[in-house]
Amino acid sequence: MKILFTTLNSKFVHSCLSLRYLKEYIKDLNVSIDIEEYTINQQIDFIVSEIYKKDIDLIAFATYIWNVEEIKDICNRLKLVRPELSILLGGPEVSFDIKNIMNENKNIDFIIYGEGEESFREFIINTMEDNGYESVLGLAYRNKSDIIINKPRELIHDLNKIPSPFKENMDTFKNKIIYYETSRGCPFNCKFCLSSTIKGVRMFSIDRVKRDLKFLIDSKVKQVKFVDRTFNTNKEYAMEIMNFILENNPENINFHFEVTAHLLDNEMLEFLGKIKEGMFQFEIGVQSTNEKTIKAIGRTTDFQKLSYVVNKINTYKNIHQHLDLIVGLPYEDYDSFKKSFNDVYDLEPEKLQLGFLKLLKGSELRDKEKLYGFKYIDKPPYEVMENDYISYKEILKLKIIEDLVEKYGNELNFRNTIKFIIKNYFSTPFDFYEDFSSYWEEKKYHTISHSLKKLYEILYQYFNYRFSEDLNIFNDIIKYDYIFNNNSSLPKYIEMYDEEKIKKYRHYFLQQEININKYLFDYRNFPVKKIIKNISIIKFKFDILKLFNTYEIDDIIYKEKIILFEHKGKNKIFTKSKVRDITKDFYKEE
Repeated sequence: MKILFTTLNSKFVHSCLSLRYLKEYIKDLNVSIDIEEYTINQQIDFIVSEIYKKDIDLIAFATYIWNVEEIKDICNRLKLVRPELSILLGGPEVSFDIKNIMNENKNIDFIIYGEGEESFREFIINTMEDNGYESVLGLAYRNKSDIIINKPRELIHDLNKIPSPFKENMDTFKNKIIYYETSRGCPFNCKFCLSSTIKGVRMFSIDRVKRDLKFLIDSKVKQVKFVDRTFNTNKEYAMEIMNFILENNPENINFHFEVTAHLLDNEMLEFLGKIKEGMFQFEIGVQSTNEKTIKAIGRTTDFQKLSYVVNKINTYKNIHQHLDLIVGLPYEDYDSFKKSFNDVYDLEPEKLQLGFLKLLKGSELRDKEKLYGFKYIDKPPYEVMENDYISYKEILKLKIIEDLVEKYGNELNFRNTIKFIIKNYFSTPFDFYEDFSSYWEEKKYHTISHSLKKLYEILYQYFNYRFSEDLNIFNDIIKYDYIFNNNSSLPKYIEMYDEEKIKKYRHYFLQQEININKYLFDYRNFPVKKIIKNISIIKFKFDILKLFNTYEIDDIIYKEKIILFEHKGKNKIFTKSKVRDITKDFYKEE
């Protein structure tokens, strides 16, 4: 028997954990097993042709909200040319409403719902022995014209029964984003989430986790993305895992965790201060700061404690924090969401992620759609268009704001520029994004894509349109951000000062050993022409570095400054450009 495990990932760098679990769980059986992963960006014709060329008896798809429609299309096409091929689907997107799915998609032969490892193993054994499927719990199948849905299977109590999926050639995972779990289940009961349908939390043994992580570290993966719904459910367990990562001191690997902030106590916060910059990344679900909303969706949130934790971690400047909000929740109208947005934005996370509520199959909120007046299309991704508290028009406005937050607020390219605008011209961050979104929509910028250079230009034009009296100040701020983040020449609309004079003195400045030792120690013994490729020397009309302490326009000190930017590079150990004030030494001559 020849089996192909496959799925369509959202990106090439992703990998599917569930397929590898299934492969390892049946590896001792007398079957031929292959894994092939595609992406949703590939042509359906190509995927079908590649699968068709394989001489297989059974194809098993891992099915999710982002790929279910494409997978249905692939199944239909495969059955046209290979009617004898058995097709099985599993995953959260087919674990609910099974009868309707199979009635509407005649080419799906089997569905495994719920936790799949044991059900799939029994399914394969019964297929090989021709024993029928009546006894296979967690399986739906066709019996002539009937669709049979067997009773659900109990969860695997001891997760260590599941073999590790990380036994392949290390090169398979190099530079990939690897999804990894140390536990299944969640201690909380958020009504928009499928994890709330499974009670309790089960954990893999700590030794198993350490072996897996050592394999992934040695494989030089790009990122390990922990899919535990609450990684820090068990403090001691989480600490031991993070300590293990720290002890192995991996290079150029990022570890992403979903954590609950109010469970991070002072001992863990003190430990987090020791983490190397860029090694850890935290995703913290806030969703809303409206207490009535929080209660309606069954969350457990202490925003005061969350704020303390986020601010404390911010002081370390070593861990990226991603905070989430959801648009479309019960009792969260436009003004309420504005408050939630400002509450979270003021915490200054590296990324503020605005999501739009999806009524997932099996979630409690979907079952209460009439209670809250949810209006949505019953097709993936099941996104709410409006409800009793927020209109479709308002949600469309928030979608443009979300896009601008992603393009400008979440990118270091505009960090100082956006801070300056909000601080001096708007009462709240949301007011700025709301105003900018109106300009953006009026100019129809939302209808086309934009390069990074164009995004700078649009922001410059917007400021000139709204606050032209301060354009000379803004010019230097956006110039700083542009140079700091881009080792390239400035666009013409940004004014430069004394370019020829700077060029004249630059060469002499870089020839002086005392200056190199003081400002560019890593470039000792480098020729000047080599150094020039990796630095910029720019004149500013005021003390721009001091302005960044407060961003208050009234605090500007009009004193010319010469700033040296040492740009980040592929071979540099630092991840950001280095900036130094060289005013007092720059114009010195023999």
